[in-house]
Amino acid sequence: MNSLSPEGGWRAKKVFPGTNLDYNATVLERIYRYFTARPHLTLALAVVGLLGPFLDKPFHIDDPLFIRVAQHIWAQPLDPFGFSINWYGAPCPMWDATENPPVACYFLALVGGALGWSEVALHLAFLLPALAVGFGTYRLAKMFCRQPLFAALATVVMPAFVVSGTTLMCDMLMLAFWTWAMVFWLEGLKENRGGKLLFAALLMTLAMFTKYFGFCVVPLLVAWSLARGKRFKDWAGYFLLPLAALAAYQWWTREVYGLPLFSAASSFALSAGSPRFYPRMISLLQTLTFTGGCLAMVMFLSPQIWSWRKITIAAAITAGGSLAIFASGMIQRRYPWLDLSVRPLVEIQIIFWAIGGVMVLLLVVDEWWKRDADGWLPGLWVAGTFLFAALFNWTVNGRTILPMAPAVGILLARRLPSASGWWMGMALGLSAALALLVARADYFYAATARAGALQVLSRQAGQAKPLWFQGHWGFQAYLEVGGARAMDLKNPTLKPGDRLAIHLQNTSVLPPATNKATVIERFDLPSPRWLATWNRAAGAGFYAATLGPLPFGFGRMPPEEFVIYQWSAVPLR
Repeated sequence: MNSLSPEGGWRAKKVFPGTNLDYNATVLERIYRYFTARPHLTLALAVVGLLGPFLDKPFHIDDPLFIRVAQHIWAQPLDPFGFSINWYGAPCPMWDATENPPVACYFLALVGGALGWSEVALHLAFLLPALAVGFGTYRLAKMFCRQPLFAALATVVMPAFVVSGTTLMCDMLMLAFWTWAMVFWLEGLKENRGGKLLFAALLMTLAMFTKYFGFCVVPLLVAWSLARGKRFKDWAGYFLLPLAALAAYQWWTREVYGLPLFSAASSFALSAGSPRFYPRMISLLQTLTFTGGCLAMVMFLSPQIWSWRKITIAAAITAGGSLAIFASGMIQRRYPWLDLSVRPLVEIQIIFWAIGGVMVLLLVVDEWWKRDADGWLPGLWVAGTFLFAALFNWTVNGRTILPMAPAVGILLARRLPSASGWWMGMALGLSAALALLVARADYFYAATARAGALQVLSRQAGQAKPLWFQGHWGFQAYLEVGGARAMDLKNPTLKPGDRLAIHLQNTSVLPPATNKATVIERFDLPSPRWLATWNRAAGAGFYAATLGPLPFGFGRMPPEEFVIYQWSAVPLR
């Protein structure tokens, strides 16, 4: 009997009595029954408990890009990308720097304009999309399995969900629109209600204009509608809304910015993600590794899903393929900065999480093998996202794995009809603990960049000469608040006596030659000691596998280095 199904209790001999408590039960059983009878409260507490500790997280990675667009929208709401930014070492149009549509920025603009632009205010607002994903997964899972609460909890405890939920980027908001679009579309088809289908089409449009990948919900739901044998004329017309909106967006952005932005972003993703840039086997292994790590819940539940014989066979094949790739030297050529002393530890982690990625794909294969029509939708959802990340996106990263999370949660719930409650609870706890540790490491990396920027500003206080910097992300955001300016690497305008601050582990960094500048100060700040999401030395590249083959890496982390130069020569040519 299932511990998280409406029929089950804490023990198999107990019968769930609705909302009435059995006073012969233990305190633990009463607590369990109380919360399983209130799924929305349980999910809300889980989401807030996982994301709440990070409400004051410093602006990080691409957060400042979205905030800058939002601040511009607050002043000029009809021209979201009408300005330039130095984000890659030289000024470029914002539409080229962000490669994202503007809906998330409009949401940020409303929040920032009303509540202010502080870290806490913006992160507090972004709890809403995370809650929407949890509630949407629960409602969607009710159509596919008998354990919808478990499916939703499995989703929100995954590392991809928790880390993405602590950012101000577009991923969680896109997934919220995506999930609820599916809810209303499936309910609309089942109930033959045009209002729900129309609202689903609106949510599809919002998902697409929050992140371009959101367009993929359209073909997914078209395929599902055809597979369910619904009359084409009853539903096809509703897809005209997102398609017409996309055509209008293409026309408008071409008129305003000189380029249809959806096509431009798609071309960039397809060209950068092609095998010409990433060997196919490396890309596949990276995607398996990121899938297994970002959706770690599957790995923790595998002993309850599969027999040890199947696990051993899958692990042996995955390990053998991984070792063959390691022996070929492809990893060394792809990541030459990985030190020989840490490479074995990185490779062990790659194999472990790649096995988890294979387990995710086995869930899909198992559903398709059973030829159960209900399993086709989450299966297509997972398979399509995986193929996009592996073959088409510009790089593999945790943000591209996130859209799989609700579908994987549903597949897990469908595959665990007879699992023992203690194992399910243990897996939820292990995944939540890992997700919190990974999010904590990401928090500290963001805090280190902010601390470095503030120290630079403090040490240069009172200087008459301008302060410049190299490095972007949160480091840039906090330095610019203090009046520093990003250096143009293509056309530097520094003069003798100007100061230049560099965060050496940041992006778009080119330290000047010794005959151009003199080091006047150097300081280190500690990084997360044994776990990182973004660290070359650990092979961790949660936000882009171009930095490392792991979504997060365990190991000994070197400190973050900051250098302040004084310009002593004419500008570089």
